[in-house]
Amino acid sequence: MDEKGASKPELEDAETGGRLMVPETNAEDVVSPVSTENANHYGDGLDTHHLPLNQNSSNLEVHLYRKRWLIVLLFAACSTSNAYQWIHLNIIGDKVVLYYNASLPKSVYLQQVALDWLSMVYMLAYIPLIFPLTWLLDKKGLRLVIIAGSLLNALGAWLKCAALHPDRFALVVFAQTTCAIAQVFILGIPAHLAAVWFGPNEVSTATAFGVFGNQIGCALGFLLPPEIVTSAQDVEAIERELKVMLYGGAVITSVLFVLVLIFFQNRPPSPPSQAQILAASGSSDEAYCSSLRNLFANASFVLLLVTYGINTGSYYAIGTLLNSLVLYYFPHDHVNAGRIGLTLVVAGVAGSILSGIWLDRTKCYKLTTIVIYAMSCVGMLCFTLTLCLSKIWAVFLCSGILGFFMTGYLPVGFEFAAELTYPEPEGTSSGLLNASAQIFGIILTLGIRAVTEKLQNGMLAGNLAITAVLLLGVVGTILIRSDLRRQVAQLTRLNEALIEEEVVSDVKTKSPAKVERTDTNDASDI
Repeated sequence: MDEKGASKPELEDAETGGRLMVPETNAEDVVSPVSTENANHYGDGLDTHHLPLNQNSSNLEVHLYRKRWLIVLLFAACSTSNAYQWIHLNIIGDKVVLYYNASLPKSVYLQQVALDWLSMVYMLAYIPLIFPLTWLLDKKGLRLVIIAGSLLNALGAWLKCAALHPDRFALVVFAQTTCAIAQVFILGIPAHLAAVWFGPNEVSTATAFGVFGNQIGCALGFLLPPEIVTSAQDVEAIERELKVMLYGGAVITSVLFVLVLIFFQNRPPSPPSQAQILAASGSSDEAYCSSLRNLFANASFVLLLVTYGINTGSYYAIGTLLNSLVLYYFPHDHVNAGRIGLTLVVAGVAGSILSGIWLDRTKCYKLTTIVIYAMSCVGMLCFTLTLCLSKIWAVFLCSGILGFFMTGYLPVGFEFAAELTYPEPEGTSSGLLNASAQIFGIILTLGIRAVTEKLQNGMLAGNLAITAVLLLGVVGTILIRSDLRRQVAQLTRLNEALIEEEVVSDVKTKSPAKVERTDTNDASDI
């Protein structure tokens, strides 16, 4: 949160296009410290920053706990390990096909499609499971969901170790499906976790940090496998290298499961913001199905649902096909395929963090979304053209530009959705956004793979198709109405608190005069 003396944040007024000012909070306006009982429960006391309390309308006090950083760090680590499992086999797809050739179809095209499904199963599993998972998150909270996700992730990693035999590709698919189910418990969490644990001037940064874990996992999934599995044609050597990679991943996911089991908390004793007090007071009266109806009745959210799906689905398709894409233009350059993927993601990490900080400072959700989306489209066009030039340095440069904006869009989309749909649960809106991304990811991946099989310049045509789809997404984003409901609720709550504090202060200043007049009357009666 802003330090004392920081400038007052401004909010976009959706109706008038004007600016709203949030009242400044001074150190003297903070609530009393949390009880010793609550402090001991967390073992780390309180942060020094609090918000004003509207005590007459709620018994809940607003506090920020230092443990929120441990919670988001644990979540980010789980997200990292799961995202690594998503792409670590596809980026060495030619080695995987060679090793499991005995249990794969004979057709080269069908072999490539089977390999693609190791990535697309992550997308497919998410679509039907996100609805019961969102209900579970709403009813049972973060702890149960994250424990289940980390457990399934570890189980899937160990099943891959058991599948280390050329005739067990079917078991590899089952193991990857298990990790894909784990992803459903993890992918849509950042916005919800940020809202439950972080203050109003931190939620965008915290969401970006949660998404950051997923991006780091993708980066490691692109980088490490080509560095570990280096053998070209020796199947026995490939098996030894796969064993190192898979067993290492299994051990790490198991350690993370134990840490989550021990340390992860469901929510803080006191809400972190006035908006969370309002959301908590209304959550018991709002049924899950009713929440879904409200979301789909929100035209701005439906537009964001489509445009987010296009952008993120394009990223999924590029990641899934990156090995084939790079080897098509740069034959036998396996290591650079992984490094280009790493460049995409690392640049995206920087984009995510900077966009989250920018949103926390400015609250300019729509403008930020439009600019990032448009630059994603430009980056994809540049990436496509530089691949045709066969200059690897230019490909690295443009992949960095593409990743910075395309991956940097993820937390912006989450937070924009949370603003448009407040007070609906953040887990529900972000879950639907991710479901849309999975649908578009499957469509684009299968479409581009089919185009590359049918056309002579299929890779170029597929990349240009993604660019055109992103351009449509830019148009759709421009049409979204900027209705920042969460910011308005926060502003309203703070204004009410200030008014009540002024009333109480006036009563206290008038009370001594009343007492003095009473004493005078009593004396004259005597």
